[in-house]
Amino acid sequence: MAATTATGHCMAHFMEPDSTKCNISGATRHTVYTHTQRYNHFCSLSMNGCQARDPRTPVGMTETRTFPSVSTPAMAMERLTSVITELGSDPPVFRSGIIRLEVPIEQQIEAIDWLRGQQQFQHLPRCFFSGRRQRRINGYPPHSNSLFDYDTINRDSSPLSVAGLGSAVFFRHFSPFSLHDWRSIKRFLSKKCSLIRAYGAIRFDALANISSEWEAFGSFYFMIPQVEFNEFEGSSMLVTTIAWDESLSWTFGKAVHALQATMRQVSSNIVKLRKEVPNTSILSSNNVPSKKLWDFGVNRALQMINKNNSPLIKVVLARSSIIRTSPDIDPLTWLATLQVEGENAYQFCLQPPDAPSFIGNTPEQLFHRNKFDIYSEAMAGTRARGDSNTLDMQIALDLLSSSKDDKEFSIVRECIRRKLEGVCTTILVEPEKTIRKLPRVQHLYARLRGRLRSEDDEFDILTSLHPTPAVCGFPTEEARVLIAETEMFDRGMYAGPVGWFGGGESEFAVGIRSALVEKGLGALIYAGTGIVEGSNSSQEWDELELKTSQFTKLMKLEVVSLDTKKAMLSEM
Repeated sequence: MAATTATGHCMAHFMEPDSTKCNISGATRHTVYTHTQRYNHFCSLSMNGCQARDPRTPVGMTETRTFPSVSTPAMAMERLTSVITELGSDPPVFRSGIIRLEVPIEQQIEAIDWLRGQQQFQHLPRCFFSGRRQRRINGYPPHSNSLFDYDTINRDSSPLSVAGLGSAVFFRHFSPFSLHDWRSIKRFLSKKCSLIRAYGAIRFDALANISSEWEAFGSFYFMIPQVEFNEFEGSSMLVTTIAWDESLSWTFGKAVHALQATMRQVSSNIVKLRKEVPNTSILSSNNVPSKKLWDFGVNRALQMINKNNSPLIKVVLARSSIIRTSPDIDPLTWLATLQVEGENAYQFCLQPPDAPSFIGNTPEQLFHRNKFDIYSEAMAGTRARGDSNTLDMQIALDLLSSSKDDKEFSIVRECIRRKLEGVCTTILVEPEKTIRKLPRVQHLYARLRGRLRSEDDEFDILTSLHPTPAVCGFPTEEARVLIAETEMFDRGMYAGPVGWFGGGESEFAVGIRSALVEKGLGALIYAGTGIVEGSNSSQEWDELELKTSQFTKLMKLEVVSLDTKKAMLSEM
């Protein structure tokens, strides 16, 4: 069903009374009540929030209840199960709403380990999102400065990572992500209930045909988890969320019944993931495009860039590496190994029902909004890390002095600056250019900060910043068309925005360093590189190899004989 595009740029404000806190049944309750509008009913088996007729009207009730802390996940399960039963017998009077129930746990448990313990839920959607963790020195992140400390220091109340199972409400369409869709998500969110968030991703190119492996994701897929595990510094939290909207044929009773069915199957066991992948044998490996076709595509792009009067300055071309292994690659186990390399990087996993898992370990932030403050980053140019400090510094100096890489990086930084200027009152860039070092690679890097004129400009920020020249090219439309004509695979959510929306805060990374993983089918590993005047196709191919190595080198892969491959395939 195609989304109805709403016009205008202002979202209706919540009509909130002064927030109050009280203790009800041992819980701290934080409630937001709003006026609601009656809608015609849709016939649906589950609640897709994008089907709201007028998403500018928020749901009638938004509430967070926090219960006393317990010592184990099993005790948290017991508490939540009891509370859900009580709620079912005493439903709210509102026709729509969302209620978050929280039970803190007095120990820090990794969210990904909790999610690994729920492997029996292949039919339910799941998600995982981990923010960038920075090693702190005397309480402050390294290399912090007065301009950008706010972005990293004042986020201690946010979870380090979140794992979600099932959807209290989901948002998906096959038409491009629109203002209507953004409002549909925001109507379930509130500044007063800041940890109610919608996690998900948006396609790189919503105008491109969707291939079968990406079909379950649609043009975008977001979910507010039904059952959620939050990991904090020194503690954890088990959470359940109930969302309902009678106008979407999803009553409070249906929502409670669906949550109870999920909770009866949720395990309180924690499966501690090893930070390494067991020995795995490659059954087949194939790159799309092949090296020969890659050279052809890069040379064609260079001809267009060097053509007289051509507006095209840069295009980012990508590769999909198809790997089949025995045994199957478990996406969460693979993601856990990437955390070893993930300092100061985002980790994510998004999996619609009965679909492949989109996982990634991306260093690149698209934007972080905290109320009116917007942060973004420019990153381009890639070099390997050196085996010694001296060599590493020499490589970094070579990157800083490279005219080709400086041109590529300047395009990215100035494009982001101009787009921020369209919706922000002030723009600050600091530093203008420096080196960002990651475990395997290093990049040219700059940070940007802006002040939004209105928080409702968030949709304009998202749609204007994506796609950045770092993953598409410049000018955007010319580069997008060339990518569509050149690449022989569907990028899907690769290089698209991946992250979460909240009531007063949102954060999105760029879905690079990523893979699509499905049992029995193996993995599609994606990587891209910028083509500008002076690029060399063989060197760019080597850069692709370097970027995908964070996946392949961790796997301890062994090439097996043809006879062994045949035997393995016959057993599958």
